[in-house]
Amino acid sequence: MNLTDPASVLAVIERERPDLIVHTAAYTNVGGAEKDRSECWTVNVEGTRYVARSANAVGAKLVHISTDYVFDGQTGNYAEDDTPGPVVNYYSLTKLVAEEAARAAERHLIIRTSFRPREFAYPVAFSDVYTGQDYVDIIAPEIALAVRHALEIEQGTLHIATERKSVFELARRRKPDVQEGTRAQAGVTLPGDVSLNTGRWAALKAQWSAQ
Repeated sequence: MNLTDPASVLAVIERERPDLIVHTAAYTNVGGAEKDRSECWTVNVEGTRYVARSANAVGAKLVHISTDYVFDGQTGNYAEDDTPGPVVNYYSLTKLVAEEAARAAERHLIIRTSFRPREFAYPVAFSDVYTGQDYVDIIAPEIALAVRHALEIEQGTLHIATERKSVFELARRRKPDVQEGTRAQAGVTLPGDVSLNTGRWAALKAQWSAQ
């Protein structure tokens, strides 16, 4: 479907009539978003509005993939009920507004997460940016488990991540020769510590394993 065309989105969802919609599409180039604001807004915000509206049209539950960047990074260890913002860059703004767009779906689950490709893609990694993100082969199975149970998850927001570490520490796990840098080199404002509290997710997994 064309995510930016509401008629296209509605046509596909009305044809398929799913019980569950997992909305993973997004504009995710944080640096590019500063220059390409129109496309970033159209994909992340308007596209999410169209999906949420279409989910309501067929009574589907919407699982929306969001980001730890909705937080400003001042404290870290953010819980699901912590107040997000103030956002530090344009990408973060669009993802925060997209969360509100997703909440227009009568049945919804917003998953805040963060992941990298299987191999760290850059020659430099920042030692002063802290995160709960991990590599996609570690995070994806966790998200898949949440999707499998999505219709029974009562909470509206869920954090899925791993332990707090710097991006530099994460990068060295799979790219030992990565060079250490700082976020001042990024060319875009980055939050300092967006690590997520995953206690709610751990409790849900424990509950399922006990069943």
